[in-house]
Amino acid sequence: MTTSDHEQRVIDENVVPRLQIGGEWRDASSGASFGVEDPATGRVLCRVSDATEEDALAALDAASRAQAAWADHPPRERGEILRRAWQLLIERRDDLALLMTLEMGKPLAESRTEITYGAEFLRWFSEEAVRIDGRWSREPGGSGRLLTMKHPVGPCLLITPWNFPLAMGTRKIGPAIAAGCTMVLKPAQLTPLSMLALARVLEEVGLPAGVLNVIPSTSASRTAGAVMADPRLRKVSFTGSTPVGRTLMAQASQNLLRMSMELGGNAPFVVFEDADLDRAIEGAVIAKMRNIGESCVAANRFLVAEAVAEEFAAGLAAKMGSLRMGRGTEPEADVGPLIDEDQRSKVTELVEDAVGRGGKVLAGGGRREGAGYFFEPTVIGAVPDDSKILSEEVFGPVAPVTAFGTEDEGVARANGTEYGLVAYVFTRDLERALRVVEGLEVGMIGLNRGLVSNPAAPFGGVKQSGFGREGGREGIEEYLSTKYVAVDTGE
Repeated sequence: MTTSDHEQRVIDENVVPRLQIGGEWRDASSGASFGVEDPATGRVLCRVSDATEEDALAALDAASRAQAAWADHPPRERGEILRRAWQLLIERRDDLALLMTLEMGKPLAESRTEITYGAEFLRWFSEEAVRIDGRWSREPGGSGRLLTMKHPVGPCLLITPWNFPLAMGTRKIGPAIAAGCTMVLKPAQLTPLSMLALARVLEEVGLPAGVLNVIPSTSASRTAGAVMADPRLRKVSFTGSTPVGRTLMAQASQNLLRMSMELGGNAPFVVFEDADLDRAIEGAVIAKMRNIGESCVAANRFLVAEAVAEEFAAGLAAKMGSLRMGRGTEPEADVGPLIDEDQRSKVTELVEDAVGRGGKVLAGGGRREGAGYFFEPTVIGAVPDDSKILSEEVFGPVAPVTAFGTEDEGVARANGTEYGLVAYVFTRDLERALRVVEGLEVGMIGLNRGLVSNPAAPFGGVKQSGFGREGGREGIEEYLSTKYVAVDTGE
């Protein structure tokens, strides 16, 4: 299958496949480039300039030069730039959704939803730009006044993942622009096109040169490492795996960089015996199959009360077994491919381990042969406790179901992981709901719903899932520092 004329036009009209540094689109200093692949076909869509360490430092140079003027830029005008970008993303939603589907694989309907969701971060933070404030108060002893004010932290390094190619960028870029910070952004090697398209949109709506610099690269260590070692950098925001997050923390410690990190997850989906099972199954499909299961907030472990475990697993298997696989551009496709063969192999290994230990395949269970990296929507019942799939992040369309006895056991098993990003709870008992949500060791909870992400809410986790929050009123605070002034009033 080849790229159609329409698909090629969308790529050509929305993407400059180069580096964006200091307001200029330029080739990598080495002249090197890398291919971006369509995971549904294995075909290379286009080639993108491959940034070097020299390019990364040039991007930081540009960000550093622009920082003072951008920090002084009127907040209202910073907000208006974000609002214009939001409007332009919505106007171009169909083209940008197709671009996202081509490079990442998700069905077009999901890509359109992500464009809307990602754009909303720009609108949200356009409104927060004018609400940055401090405080003036009397010193408790009465001898003076306390003045606090907020300042942008300074040049930031933003590192985004491949699974949500636009939204993971907008929820970092939005608050940084609103706060008055300049940026060097390293998009994922597998999906740089959506971020390059966003950079072009921000350029069109008047973002000054040097405020956002985008450096796609095949080597994060070469580019991000060089920028983090430079004392001009002030902050790192990273979304990705926990092992990489630990490495970045070690590097950031050398310059004591401000950090916010959204890392891995192992989300429990807890269903109690009093739950509305139809509603729980519907929520389970949303929590598991959003983004083909390639999401840090995807339900990873389905913990179901013994009394309803078999019924829930059968219902979930019927729903997931009815989903249709296909290239994301096909109107009938419910489920696209995984991102690459490495990811499909990891999912295959986890499924084979669970089945080998006694788990029962109720739907799906294997890869689809032929072009693309497709894996069947899969439900595994009666998964043994020692299965790797219960302790490792699946990042694919696989739902392992296991039973628990008491409420305390359900909560303990939900908390029995090093991760703490999100949990999902289904119950019709209000008192139980309050007990359980208070007892869960996570940063976010979906109570009787399978979707938690919202630009107006703080997104983030605890334990090995990271720290800091993106979105909500809390999101802009990650890009601001507090200055305190002791004022002598002569009293």
